[in-house]
Amino acid sequence: MKTLRLRVTGRVQGVGFRHFTRDAAARLGLDGWVRNRLDGSVEAVARGDAAALDAFRAALRQGPPASRVDDIVEVVDDEVPAKGFFQAPTA
Repeated sequence: MKTLRLRVTGRVQGVGFRHFTRDAAARLGLDGWVRNRLDGSVEAVARGDAAALDAFRAALRQGPPASRVDDIVEVVDDEVPAKGFFQAPTA
């Protein structure tokens, strides 16, 4: 199992991106969270196996119909999130 922290930039707030992210993570069996950032980006922490994380990354690149993803920056993280995937408060 690996944990990734991803920062997604572009038109990703006000377009259902967090809901889309939560649904994709749940479908893939990932644990973690997603939140809006004050700088207009969306941040997610996701933990799972390599194949599920690859599929998650691909889903985020696509995003919901009204979004536009300009970039995704990811780093391996030490966080071990609680079971399930939830929407966290904006930070």
